[in-house]
Amino acid sequence: MTPHHGKFISYLRVSTKRQGESGLGLEAQRASVTSFLNGGNWQLVEEHVEVESGKHDHNRPALHAALEACKIYGATLVIAKLDRLSRDAHFLLGLQKAGVKFVAADMPEANEMVVGIMALVAQAERRMISERTKAALAAATARGKRLGKPKGYQISAATSETRARGSAATAANAQVFAQRLRPVFAELTDLSANAAAIELNRRGIATARGGVWSAVSVINLRTRLEG
Repeated sequence: MTPHHGKFISYLRVSTKRQGESGLGLEAQRASVTSFLNGGNWQLVEEHVEVESGKHDHNRPALHAALEACKIYGATLVIAKLDRLSRDAHFLLGLQKAGVKFVAADMPEANEMVVGIMALVAQAERRMISERTKAALAAATARGKRLGKPKGYQISAATSETRARGSAATAANAQVFAQRLRPVFAELTDLSANAAAIELNRRGIATARGGVWSAVSVINLRTRLEG
């Protein structure tokens, strides 16, 4: 195996909270990354772990953090198992558009072209699933089946608590993202919010949600850092 050199950021992913808490699957992925990088002069700068419920697979704070870390440190993203994500359009498109170098421990021959093809196939599969779901709902409506929440429906205490935890987690992720960009923002202190936004976009650094910077988003992050 060719020796690896430079800085790396690892991205590990488990699909359920139980797996995340138990470490099931994570140790195997860590071992895979370590074995893959074995040899050469390399440094694993950070590790980012995504624990997903499967219900909101478009929300990838750990992935966004890993991609931003790659841009900040000039590092390569290393993924333990690309084959598990080969049908995940959101992940593949994000990886393709990020503009960072990446390598997969289980598929080292994968490059930007391969990932692009995977993303197109995954998009097509999701579109077909969506169309079948819409057709099934339309058929159920035609049969007179009432869809949606029943009359008098109220949000349960458990649901309210879950939403509150979600809001707290979002705020915590935003704070972590702000602290990660503190060194970058320190370089832009003398720039106006608009000029800083232009510079961040020029460097290819995305916002916490993977979007482009504006004067407002720069002001918001500066306020968070000052707070």
